[in-house]
Amino acid sequence: MNDECIESTSSFTILPYYLFLLQPYYFMSKIYTIGIGPGDQNQMTPQAVEALKASDTIVGYHHYFEYIGHLTKGKEAISTGMKKERDRAKSAFKEAEKGKTVSVISSGDSGVYGMAPLLWEMKEERASEVEIEVVPGISAMFTAAARMGAPLGHDFCSISLSDLLTPWERIEKRIEAAAGADFVTAVYNPVSKGRFWQLMRLRDIFLQFRSPLTCVCIARNVGRKDEQLNFLTIEELDASMVDMFSLVMVGNSQTRMINNHMVTPRGYYNQKGTQEDKPGRQIMNESFRTILKGLNVENQPLDHTWVALHCIHTTADFGMNNLLEIRNDMVARLHKVFYSGKPPVIVTDVSMVTRGIRRETLNKLGVEVKCYLDDDRVKTLAANKNITRTQAGIRLAVQEHPDALFAFGNAPTALMELVKLIRNGQAQPVGVVAAPVGFVNVRESKWQLKFGCPEVPAVIVDGRKGGSNVAATIINAILSWDDAQAMHPGDGL
Repeated sequence: MNDECIESTSSFTILPYYLFLLQPYYFMSKIYTIGIGPGDQNQMTPQAVEALKASDTIVGYHHYFEYIGHLTKGKEAISTGMKKERDRAKSAFKEAEKGKTVSVISSGDSGVYGMAPLLWEMKEERASEVEIEVVPGISAMFTAAARMGAPLGHDFCSISLSDLLTPWERIEKRIEAAAGADFVTAVYNPVSKGRFWQLMRLRDIFLQFRSPLTCVCIARNVGRKDEQLNFLTIEELDASMVDMFSLVMVGNSQTRMINNHMVTPRGYYNQKGTQEDKPGRQIMNESFRTILKGLNVENQPLDHTWVALHCIHTTADFGMNNLLEIRNDMVARLHKVFYSGKPPVIVTDVSMVTRGIRRETLNKLGVEVKCYLDDDRVKTLAANKNITRTQAGIRLAVQEHPDALFAFGNAPTALMELVKLIRNGQAQPVGVVAAPVGFVNVRESKWQLKFGCPEVPAVIVDGRKGGSNVAATIINAILSWDDAQAMHPGDGL
């Protein structure tokens, strides 16, 4: 064998030997950035468990070690307090650059308000050869959503209210964007000892774009032993209900409560194979598209547009758009009550109103519709009191169902009777549809409701127009309010 061959063979055999000696530094110098989930060991991924087992050193906020104690035996633990994220990252690189395998733990997912971005930045800053592997975890947002029901069923975002690293002006712009774009929004870091007003500012911004009845849930210590869920509306939200261990979920305009769970529909009930495909509903949707082309709804609330579409579709009168008045968030408020599992009774002034309400929906929700006009007691009461039969019918209805939804499509005297009973404290209607039609006392009856009962949720058709068909279609609009969210004037229905 010549010298050239000997030299070549020696180099080939010696090089792997040196690489083997250097293996701990070049091949085992690694940082796992791990999301350990919300705190429940059952919600820690198998990949996270294996990474912790493979680590020599574990670095993290001292509170998080409580949840992984069974995985830290025999390992070096480096813990720090709050606001020491950079110190933890430096410690991780220092240990990894010694050839150790290091795990840096975050709650939830390390890439969601966790340590992963900081570690990548520090790797760049140090020009470090240490390998980083991000091990995903179950975010608090997803754990909370699972407990709540299914609030993240459509487009969503998350916003942290902590302004330690982000200027509040930028956070506020993000809040406005989320509220205006109708995102379901998970709110992280809603309050702290020194940060008490930001959540209420978020609430005010959302109320500029959303109904006061928008579904909200406060999830505290989610995934831990003392987990708590508090379902409420955004108008009820108060910073005093929330602490540093809470996440606040704000629904979008579609989100509703189903069997005491918060759900944001994806829209499958609007797809083919559902009632949306029925010929009548297809014609209605096409009519809505045609009507929208003739309406300027750019600065009009969606609930107004939705009710107007139904009324114009029923009457072929575009002027209905200017006659409608929706008071005290009637549409969203009543829709929520109807789908609450305990729907109100609907009382109508005449039987024609009852015939126009969608029977299939009423049966599905278990809604009882009553008209007292043909009740035998009505004739007697009307004769004895010298009042109209519709007035007598409303008196009987209030005795039996004082908190009903009252719908008027014909008789102004019946509406005036209800106003009197409300003002006397005998009736507390969940809402009023005021659409009597005609020439005598029609406008006056609506004015009495409008100015005499300003606190009552109502849909009022101003002026002399209205009718039983209009009253019924307004109720149908309320019952189908969740369908309105699929309607965007620029895109069709």
